[in-house]
Amino acid sequence: MKLRNAAAAALAAFALALSLPGSALAATGEFSYKYVTDLGHEETQVLTDPHSGKCINLRFVGSDELQPGYGPHNRTDTPVIVYKGANCTGPEYRLRANGNPARDDLEVRSVKFEAAA
Repeated sequence: MKLRNAAAAALAAFALALSLPGSALAATGEFSYKYVTDLGHEETQVLTDPHSGKCINLRFVGSDELQPGYGPHNRTDTPVIVYKGANCTGPEYRLRANGNPARDDLEVRSVKFEAAA
């Protein structure tokens, strides 16, 4: 009987975990950064509700062969670590949730948002 109760409890916990909304795995809000295109134009790229807990190589700058992005601005509800290298390597800097824009000399190629507790 104990085994049956334990199995039922494990199944119920698994079903509950599956029913949680996907936003529990994402920061809410926007993260932006600037970069220079191949034609020399400054552009801004925005991540909306980015995934938390995993490394994200940023679009147009997420390779060590490309010029890095710069001036990141975290307007999400989750702290983020920005990395100068691709694949969340190299020098890192932590940005607060809903913070002010970072200086333009802060370079970025990849980021990792804190996983929800």
